[in-house]
Amino acid sequence: MKILLIEDDLQLGKAVSRALEQSGFEICWVRMIKDALAQLASASFAVVLLDLCLPDGSGLSCLQQLRAGGDTTPVLVLTARDALEDKVAGLDAGADDYVVKPFAVPELVSRIRALVRRSAGYASQVWQAGPLTLDPVNQRVSLDGQPVSLSPREFAILTELVRSAGQVVRKRQLETALFGQSDGAESNALEVHIHHLRRKLGHDLIQTVRGVGYMLDRSPS
Repeated sequence: MKILLIEDDLQLGKAVSRALEQSGFEICWVRMIKDALAQLASASFAVVLLDLCLPDGSGLSCLQQLRAGGDTTPVLVLTARDALEDKVAGLDAGADDYVVKPFAVPELVSRIRALVRRSAGYASQVWQAGPLTLDPVNQRVSLDGQPVSLSPREFAILTELVRSAGQVVRKRQLETALFGQSDGAESNALEVHIHHLRRKLGHDLIQTVRGVGYMLDRSPS
């Protein structure tokens, strides 16, 4: 799962990035609002972690701009501002959660996972989509109760598909989940991984939406 961290403090940004990567997340870290908006315009993220005091403006105005533009990505505010009015302002502007610095990394990880579950429509840590069960924390997958062994990239693709089960996931979003913003991937790399997933999970589970992307059926098998 890919997380966008918007934090200008070098020491804190490095520490948070390292801790979240150790917890299994892929981190894109930027220090300016303009860079954050560029990333959000070109890629899909599971959660945005947003500082309120940034060199080129207010994180609050960035959040308001996102919501005004229809961006529904879950946003967790990370800030030293602990006054009640600041929390209310952040949540009223469209934040989904608010964490005051300093914070404990295990709590931050737990809150991120809760936001991802809620945004995907899942109540528990384990996600169910038809015959598939996916545990994004422990990176386990089972089909009709039987464990399935996937490569890290196959798991990354399946996580995106299950997270948006019942909806079309664009090819670009899946390619970003696999390779980030790099253009170095072979043009048919995604199709190769989809082929391998279908071989392991069955050919009917992942549907091709021609010219757009792929979709995982969420209904029971």
